[in-house]
Amino acid sequence: MGAAVNGGRRTTGSVRRRRAIAGVALIALVSASQSLWAQSDLVNPSDLPQDAQMLLTADTLVYDNDRNTISAVGGVQIEYAGNRLVAQRVTYDRATSRVIASGNVEIIEKSGNRITSQQIDVTDDFSEGFVQALRIETPDKTYFAAESAQRSEGRLTTFNKAVYTACEPCEEKPGKAPLWQIKAQKIVWNGEAKTVRFERARFEFFGMPIAFLPAFEIADPTVKRKSGFLIPSIKGGSELGYGLKVPYYFALSPTYDLTVSVTGYTKQGFLGEAEWRQRFNNGEYSLKIAGISQNGPEEWGANEVDANVVERGMIGSKGAFTINPRWSFGWDVMAQSDRNFSKTYSIEGYSSTTEVSEIYLTGLDDRNYFDLRAFRFHKQVDSESSKLQDQQPWVLPSFDYTRTLDRSVAGGQLRFDVSGQSIYREEKMVADKLQGLAGKSGRLTAEAEWKRSFTTKQGLVLTPILHARGDGIFADYEDQSLASINSFAAANGYGTDVQSSYFRGIATAGLEARWPILFAGAGGSHVFEPMAQIFARPDEPYGDTIGIPNEDSQSFVFDATTLFERDKFAGYDRIEGGTRANVGIRYSGDFGNGWTAHGVFGQSYHLGGVNSFASPDMVYAGANSGLETDRSDYVAMVGFGGPNGFAASLGARFDEETFEVRRTDVRAGATIGPVTASANYTFIQKQEDYGFDEDRREVGGSASLRFHENWRAFASGTYDLEENFLAKNSIGFAYDDECFIYTMTFSQSRASATAEADNTFGVSLSLRTIGDFGTTSSEVTGFSN
Repeated sequence: MGAAVNGGRRTTGSVRRRRAIAGVALIALVSASQSLWAQSDLVNPSDLPQDAQMLLTADTLVYDNDRNTISAVGGVQIEYAGNRLVAQRVTYDRATSRVIASGNVEIIEKSGNRITSQQIDVTDDFSEGFVQALRIETPDKTYFAAESAQRSEGRLTTFNKAVYTACEPCEEKPGKAPLWQIKAQKIVWNGEAKTVRFERARFEFFGMPIAFLPAFEIADPTVKRKSGFLIPSIKGGSELGYGLKVPYYFALSPTYDLTVSVTGYTKQGFLGEAEWRQRFNNGEYSLKIAGISQNGPEEWGANEVDANVVERGMIGSKGAFTINPRWSFGWDVMAQSDRNFSKTYSIEGYSSTTEVSEIYLTGLDDRNYFDLRAFRFHKQVDSESSKLQDQQPWVLPSFDYTRTLDRSVAGGQLRFDVSGQSIYREEKMVADKLQGLAGKSGRLTAEAEWKRSFTTKQGLVLTPILHARGDGIFADYEDQSLASINSFAAANGYGTDVQSSYFRGIATAGLEARWPILFAGAGGSHVFEPMAQIFARPDEPYGDTIGIPNEDSQSFVFDATTLFERDKFAGYDRIEGGTRANVGIRYSGDFGNGWTAHGVFGQSYHLGGVNSFASPDMVYAGANSGLETDRSDYVAMVGFGGPNGFAASLGARFDEETFEVRRTDVRAGATIGPVTASANYTFIQKQEDYGFDEDRREVGGSASLRFHENWRAFASGTYDLEENFLAKNSIGFAYDDECFIYTMTFSQSRASATAEADNTFGVSLSLRTIGDFGTTSSEVTGFSN
């Protein structure tokens, strides 16, 4: 470090004094800079490490006894406790106890903040200060600038003619206005109250002012939780009118808080909401309540739920807790005054058409699984005359347990499964079928499966399978259900066997044979795997009559994915009986250039006993499935994968005699440059026993085009090819970058070709670090159906 003498100035002094003065300067500057935009807590000298090493370099160190100042001049760099200061001059005035840094001042804090200014002037106790031409850049890419800043009373920092944004400056045109910014005549940061107040502020978008705010206040960004008003949002609908939601947040404790909000609707009055949230070391829960006294229930039709109630409300709670790394429990429950209050008023977290209230306990490790839960479905429908909610079951409880032994048994793997459920339903669901009976029913199932694989020298893999299962079932039907069972059986020529309890068991012996054959070459590898299974078992108990409830095996799809299942029914209430063989071939290939393929083709054969898929059933389970004949339909599936995310699959079921197509599922998707697209086609031949008297064909697709670095457009639709109408469609566009996201969507849905379309229009806006704004309307006018 150089030294110089000029007039009354002298360069003598101890290293200790130089370090102390430089440290005072640096601490003052760091304190001032960190208070400027409150990105980090105010630095106190006592908070800095006492034993930290400080490095000061400068062209000249000047002691001016006449002016009682000490100055570091020329290329000043000070590094202390991870902070760095660069300036042309740093002066300490011992008479006024002020530290002044000037000339292209730049401070880089250890937190990553970068502060630039022409001059910083603070007292050595940090209570007063002044900064000229200030600019701050934080590590999370937020930016602040002001013509000047002044600190007073040791707690208030005032920025004059200030600008704030979270948008990065344009590299090509640094002087270009950011996408959005807030300009304010004054911004006052209160370090004690931890608040930031904007005065005479205006919001600018693309450099154009679009909103003026006389004054508003937000929490200090360093404070993660602080009481205050949150960002308002717009609500509405044709029956509700226009609405404005104003929430207020209470930060009561580091572990719990409360949010209350009031939404004023022009037609229905004021909706009140409150949500309590609390966190623990092992989980969290929330409690929400909402209510309104409707001013205009007549806005809804006479046969709608909303028109018949004035005082409406709901209460809901959600929770999730971890008992230990293997066990967890939780709940998601809701109760409301009527069928669809939460959906009508878009109560966050409870507004789906189908809400499920449940309580659960789950355990999971590498080989075992446990799940116990009770649940109830809520159908939030509009029609008052509908009994759909009363037809929804109470499941009290549902239980599943699976255990796979760690050690082998007779050289093979042994697995146990236990399952149970208890159901109560107030009203019967479907009149012409027994799809959900009124009354009580329950089932407890226990089963065990053993299998072991042997591989011959020729590569043939043989797997014997042994399985045993037992069920205990009880049923207590309502009189309306008993009458329906009898009339249903008489209409279909079925026998009935209605009992209060049933006990059934079945044992299965099976053998699976696979012979994988590998073909490999320079162009890739291919594996063909002929496969056959045979399962021998007695007939399904009670399979020739109806009476046993069928809640979880009401329907299933026979395709290539279920061809090699031991029991093809979807759940536990039905059992597959009789002797059956499954035969087919599987293929997988890798072409070495990014393309892969896989496929399955096969057929199932009923060899002996009673075919369960042709047996009587309350809901015609098995009818028109392709398995009701001794020779099943053929099933096939082929899929491809390629570069650019391309994927396609084709699945089909063909008549066992004519090879007529019974069902087809085609799907494809890819990303090519700026375009991402997917398409699907589904055909299902008519299934009269299931209530589908006509074929069903539908085609759908979606696409997204990014036509600019930040702009994209997207659309989707589903078209019913049989009835020739557009069932669903949506279109929208979006802008997204590092500081701003904007999305606008318009969607329609129709229940049939003659039904009126339900229109939904949504707009959402997100400003990074400021908040999210959005609105959705379900009754949009001015659009063609």
